[in-house]
Amino acid sequence: MNIHEIYTPAILLNLDYMEHNLKKYCDAAAAHGKQIWPMIKTHKSTELARLQTECGCTGFLCGTLDEAEAMAADGAKNVMYAYPVATDTSIVRVIKLAQMCNFIIRIDDLDAAGAIDAAAAQAGVKVNYTIIVDSGLHRFGVKPEKVLEFAEEMKRFQNLVFKGISTHPGHVYGAACEADVPKYCEDERKSVALAADALRNAGYALEIVSSGSTPTFWGALDDENIQIYHPGNYIFNDAIQLSTNTATEDECALYVLASVISHPSEDLYICDAGAKCLGLDQGAHGNTSIKGFGVVKGHPELTVYSLSEEVGKFHVEGKTDLKVGDKVLIIPNHSCSTANLTSYYVGVRGEEVERLIPVDIRGNSTKKNI
Repeated sequence: MNIHEIYTPAILLNLDYMEHNLKKYCDAAAAHGKQIWPMIKTHKSTELARLQTECGCTGFLCGTLDEAEAMAADGAKNVMYAYPVATDTSIVRVIKLAQMCNFIIRIDDLDAAGAIDAAAAQAGVKVNYTIIVDSGLHRFGVKPEKVLEFAEEMKRFQNLVFKGISTHPGHVYGAACEADVPKYCEDERKSVALAADALRNAGYALEIVSSGSTPTFWGALDDENIQIYHPGNYIFNDAIQLSTNTATEDECALYVLASVISHPSEDLYICDAGAKCLGLDQGAHGNTSIKGFGVVKGHPELTVYSLSEEVGKFHVEGKTDLKVGDKVLIIPNHSCSTANLTSYYVGVRGEEVERLIPVDIRGNSTKKNI
């Protein structure tokens, strides 16, 4: 099938661009003696996770316990969960995961740690953990200068096994341009160094020092402390990565294919892809450089300035050759959000459809227990 025969709207995945991205990051990590455990909330697909493994990724960071369970069931040896857990239902799942693979939970709270420890004792298992370090996002984590104190407090929990430290410099998504990114890399590196030095000087062995995001990957890759990197968006890239020159257009692998369905006025066109395809993300942490709701490939004169659920509006600045019936490719602002809005990717090479790729780790797992 040719790309022009695809029903619209559709979420397209350029397989050549994606494979380039996977190889580029894994080759760079290998050259520095580092590992990549990608954050898989970006794609939520076991098939794409297997491709990441084939390219050299040695573990996975997961954004949901559903993702962690899917990776463990699929044979992944190293699985880390990005966020703390505190409820009984989640802790039960953590205990099961600890019995399935080398599972690592992240912890930043003593009460939650106590609950996990008690459940682990009852089940007769040990649960591996890293301490979350706050490197500037101020979402989760212990301040770097408080990490040693926290680690000492954690010694009381006999069923929790200390593995190291982890952080996420997600505040980099407030960067408005490429020149802004280095200061976020510096936050990341300094925070990790402060925590790691304090722990090592106190006699702690750090089996894991993990960190990362796609925009800070290149600026932190030669860090002397960080061993494992967690880029996620890199597999697809998007308009936010374009805004900081983290990726080029030819490294943006995920698109929304849309048809132009109306031309109500001279400077207005309407397409059949709206918020249910593109999302309403304009930068998670206030990225002022993002204009509109996506980048229309080959049409710099168009701005996706407004979205309803099922349609999007293009504003024209200057001249355009666009006409009703045309199909356009839109790079979403945030590919992770767009990916979560579809059940499969249409994998293409050039203008030909190669295969459909299921997004099979999406949704809520409650149905499995009812």
